[in-house]
Amino acid sequence: METLIGLLIPFAGTALGAGMVYFMKDAMSDRLEKILLGFASGVMVAASVWSLINPAIEMSREKTEFAWLPASVGFLLGIAFLLALDSFVPHLHLGADTPEGKSSKLAKTTMMVLAVTLHNIPEGMAVGVAFAGAKSAGAISMASAIALSLGIAIQNFPEGAIISMPLRSEGVSKNKAFLLGALSGIVEPVGAFLTILLTGLVVNILPYLLAFAAGAMMYVVVEELIPESQTGSHSNIGTIGFALGFVLMMILDVALG
Repeated sequence: METLIGLLIPFAGTALGAGMVYFMKDAMSDRLEKILLGFASGVMVAASVWSLINPAIEMSREKTEFAWLPASVGFLLGIAFLLALDSFVPHLHLGADTPEGKSSKLAKTTMMVLAVTLHNIPEGMAVGVAFAGAKSAGAISMASAIALSLGIAIQNFPEGAIISMPLRSEGVSKNKAFLLGALSGIVEPVGAFLTILLTGLVVNILPYLLAFAAGAMMYVVVEELIPESQTGSHSNIGTIGFALGFVLMMILDVALG
């Protein structure tokens, strides 16, 4: 039950954020969007280091003198995986006019939701592999896994708002904007559950999966979140958000882990 709740916490964060469409009358301000994007970036970078890469190295240290190898290989594979998804899945980033990925006749709103869904995949994997590590290995405590889940849920709250509010601005009804914003996060518990199943079958690959999730998350940060938080004026707002998100996630992991 503890694991199930942990897997659903990030999705709850996305759904609550998407629900802001019922309370915010106007489109989200540029400054608020920048600080929220920066905040999400900071959380994901800190989570990648403290909750994923460090445990992967510690687990490998017990089995081989090349403790850096599984973390390095897994990290690069995670980058490659998201690069492939980014190249093939049609999606449209917030504020962009030109879709990315394969050409498609999908509606603009659908491609906007797909863009958010893409970077929710590594977050779901990260939570799943953390809970798998807590259950099958000693390198990750259950408290640390819960801290990761909470950290991602916190950054998912503004993320849900960032997707639902622009959909509303595109003329989508409040109910549909909320539903699409919330559904963009459903991939997280699904991905987490599948990752736990995979890890349960092959426990020895856990260090690789931890680093894989970290690499996938870092791809999203560098490719999408940071550039979007730094475009136009007031880019320093995004940097402040990054610092706040990084410190919060670090505190959660160290204090609860």
